[in-house]
Amino acid sequence: MLLAHLFTMTEKGAKMLKSLAAAALVFSSAPAIAQVAFWENEWPLTDFEKTSVEFIEIMSGGPPKDGIPALNSAEFATPDLTDIPLREPVVTVEIAGETPRAYPLRYLNWHEIVNDEIGGMPIAVTYCPLCNSEIVFDRRVDGRLLTFGVSGKLRNSNLIMFDRETESWWQQFGGEAIVGEYTGKKLSKVVSWTESLADFTARNPEGLIMAEPEGFRRQYGQNPYDGYDSSARPFLYSGAPPPFGIQPLARIIQVGNLAWPMERLREAEVIEEAGFRIEWRAGMASATDGRVIAQSRDIGSIRVFDMEGNAVSHEVVFAFALDAFLGDDAQWMLGE
Repeated sequence: MLLAHLFTMTEKGAKMLKSLAAAALVFSSAPAIAQVAFWENEWPLTDFEKTSVEFIEIMSGGPPKDGIPALNSAEFATPDLTDIPLREPVVTVEIAGETPRAYPLRYLNWHEIVNDEIGGMPIAVTYCPLCNSEIVFDRRVDGRLLTFGVSGKLRNSNLIMFDRETESWWQQFGGEAIVGEYTGKKLSKVVSWTESLADFTARNPEGLIMAEPEGFRRQYGQNPYDGYDSSARPFLYSGAPPPFGIQPLARIIQVGNLAWPMERLREAEVIEEAGFRIEWRAGMASATDGRVIAQSRDIGSIRVFDMEGNAVSHEVVFAFALDAFLGDDAQWMLGE
C-alpha cells in the first residue's frame, strides 16, 4: 500500500506502478502457463481455453494419464461364487427392476472408476481413496454417452476424471467438468451407498458382485494406502483444517450441504434430523486402514433415507474434502 501511495503522486509514478502490476501478473501466471504447455502434449484433445478453476489448484497425483487404469466393463458373480471376506466394503447400486450390484472397494482401490451399464442406464462407479468419496454417476451428458478414465491429476486431493470423447476434466467431488469442452456441465448422480458385503448379500441373496478384473497384476484385497485414514494430514493437500476441531480425515456423512460427523452416528446409531433418517451399522472394514482390508478396523456403514423410507443420495467423505469444496456453505450437524 505504501508503494501504491507514493506512485500516485505523479504521472510517471502511475506508469511505473502499472508496469510493476503487469510484471507481477506475468510472474504469478508464468507457472500456470508453463503447466498448460506441458499438459497439452499429453492432452491434445483437451480445450484448455475453457476452465472454471485456477490451473495452479491442479497438481499431479503421481501416476500419469491412465496410470491408474479405469475399467470399461465388469463381470459379475452371485454371492455363492465369490470368496471375498464379508467384512469388506462394497458400493451398492440398486435400480428398480434390475438385479442389485455390488462393486468391491478391493477393486476400486486400484482402478478408481468402473464404466458399467445397468438396465440400459450407463453408469460410472467412482472412488477416490484420498477423499473416501464413493460416487456413482449417469454417464450421459446432453444425450451423449461418455466413458471415463483416471487423469492422474488431483484438486484438493480429489480425483480428477476425464471423458475419452472430449478429454474434458471432471471433478469427482460434485461431478462437474472443470476443464475442457464440457466445463460447467454436471453429471447426474445415481443413488448408491457403501456397506459390508455381508449386508449386501443378506438383503440380496441373488445379487451380483463384481468379479476380479482380468489382465491386471494387482494385489486385490490389500490396501495400497496402508494407514492413510489414520494420518494427521491428507495427501497433497495444504488447505486449512476443518472447523470445530474436526480431524481432517474424520468421516463425514454428506447430504447436499448438510454434514454429520460419523462419530455422532456411531454413538447414536440412528438419527432423525432435517427430514432424514440416518442409520449406522457395525461390521464394515475400512478400505484405507490396515494393509489387508478384511483385517482392518470396523468403521461401520451408513444408510440415509427420507421420512418415507426412500434411499437418499449421500456420500461418506473425509472432513477436509467436504470443507475444501463446500467451505462456508456446509451446514455442520453437530447436535447439542
